[in-house]
Amino acid sequence: MAYEIRIKKAVLKNLRGLTEAVQDRFENLVQSLRQTGPTGGHIFQNYGKLSENEYHCHLTYHYVACWRQEKHTIIIEVYYVGSRENAPY
Repeated sequence: MAYEIRIKKAVLKNLRGLTEAVQDRFENLVQSLRQTGPTGGHIFQNYGKLSENEYHCHLTYHYVACWRQEKHTIIIEVYYVGSRENAPY
């Protein structure tokens, strides 16, 4: 089953300011989430659950991504990509 990935506008704006390597890792994360669901981030370092339906992983040492999936849906929303110092957790 393929999951639908929704990326917030703020995430797309933040991505433009990041290096190409971080952008590539983010694309790998999105593909993994699309194929395997909200636990797709396990292929990245420091993957973990933030709450019952929220997850995060480190794209690099300095940058993280956060996403959520509402129960009983196939929609995953990426709501943060940026520095780990400013991460919303």
